[in-house]
Order: sequence, then C-alpha cells, then structure tokens
Amino acid sequence: METRGRSLVKAIVWNVIGLISMTLVGFLATGSATAGGVMAAINTAIGFTCYLIYERVWARISWGRVGGRRHA
Repeated sequence: METRGRSLVKAIVWNVIGLISMTLVGFLATGSATAGGVMAAINTAIGFTCYLIYERVWARISWGRVGGRRHA
C-alpha cells in the first residue's frame, strides 16, 4: 500500500503539470492570460481532489497485486 504522503506528492506534481498545460490551453483558447489562469486554477483544484481520492481508493484494492506488492 502507498503512503498518504506519497499519494499527496504524486497528486501535487501531476497537478502542477496540468496547471501549466491548462494555462497554455486556456490562453490559446481565449487570448487572455487571466482567463486561462482562472480556468487552469479551477481545473487543477477539481483534478487534484479527484486524483487524490482516486489514488487512495486504488491503494486499498488488492486486485492485480502479487505477494502484497503492486505490479504493472
């Protein structure tokens, strides 16, 4: 099982990547850095929450693990 700290760090890093890419997409779509930033911030907040919950749920599911460890 993954620790909560590891899940949290993974969620933060993933959402920083998403924040940057969504800001760029928002800017390209609207021509406004402010609008793009607001869109990215909202998307990041929602995505961060969903991802963190998703990771914690999967950490409790033993399906697909061999010998108590996760395997790809």
